[in-house]
Amino acid sequence: MITHIDCDAFYVSVELLRRPELVGKPVVVAGSGPRAVVTTASYEARAYGVGSASPASQARRLCPDAVFVAPDFDAYRAKSREVWDRVRERLPVVQQVGLDEGYADLTEAEKPLRVLRELVAEVRARTGIGVSVGVGPNRLVAKVASDLEKPQGFVAMGREEACRRLASRSPRIIPGIGPKTAERLAALGYTTIGALQQAPADALTRRFGHNHGSDLHARAHFHGSDRVASESGPAKSRSTETTFDRDIGELPALEAELERLAAELAQGLQRKSVRGRTVAIKVRLDDWTTVTRARTLALPVNDTATVTRVAVELLRAYAPPRPVRLLGVRVAAFADADSTPAEPGQLTLGL
Repeated sequence: MITHIDCDAFYVSVELLRRPELVGKPVVVAGSGPRAVVTTASYEARAYGVGSASPASQARRLCPDAVFVAPDFDAYRAKSREVWDRVRERLPVVQQVGLDEGYADLTEAEKPLRVLRELVAEVRARTGIGVSVGVGPNRLVAKVASDLEKPQGFVAMGREEACRRLASRSPRIIPGIGPKTAERLAALGYTTIGALQQAPADALTRRFGHNHGSDLHARAHFHGSDRVASESGPAKSRSTETTFDRDIGELPALEAELERLAAELAQGLQRKSVRGRTVAIKVRLDDWTTVTRARTLALPVNDTATVTRVAVELLRAYAPPRPVRLLGVRVAAFADADSTPAEPGQLTLGL
């Protein structure tokens, strides 16, 4: 049994704790520049169509009465540590995959649903952050379930139940199926998850390629990994990534997202007191093509400036030829914490 724990509108929630007078109002966390993008919007703002990764200028047009707040990632990281410290105190096997979400293995827990409900209440009481929880036999079901009744949802279901319960829903609710793929599926007549479940596997592989087609067939039937990687053992690399609500084709918007991910990753490396010599990015295009680019440095690093700079340089050099659905950054080739950090400009090898 696996649970996906997802903080509700996390950045906005942190801001509302600091500015309670904004509770109940449409609030958008975004930069102020002409190319700024939305990081998170309150549920009141989302009702106007404002979503994560959308241009801030578009958000202002959609919701002119929204209160715009500049992001404070130091505050978000600090609050994230509070939340996940509570989770790790309660659950033995936890894999955090971002500041605001993660998975936990409940297989060995006695009365797991009761433990989760107590955890949700404790997180709310001690940190002020509301979370939504999904429980299922694998990560995919848990992930989808956690999003069904937000905010502060609590949904548990099996794989077969997910197939039945969600048959009439759009394939877009399944992680990994973005708007472009959904459009291509709709053109083939697969407008619901139920219809996609009835699609012959060979038809999907012919249309989308072997890997993507097979993945679509598996996801439509809610097959997914049942493994939660424990954070206790030594890691060979650390990474963070995000799948966008809409595919992004503008390089400045992609760079802004990559800067956020790199800062989040570097902060995690610093907390773990580890440095790595290899900085890499992962880019998945709207046609499911996945590309990685990496650069190995002369000496190991974990500082935000270097990780961000290298990641952005790799993205600019690649210059994605199509809109991007997923973006990630990774640091690998770890060295001891006492290793001397690299100085700017000590890039030695591009992979």
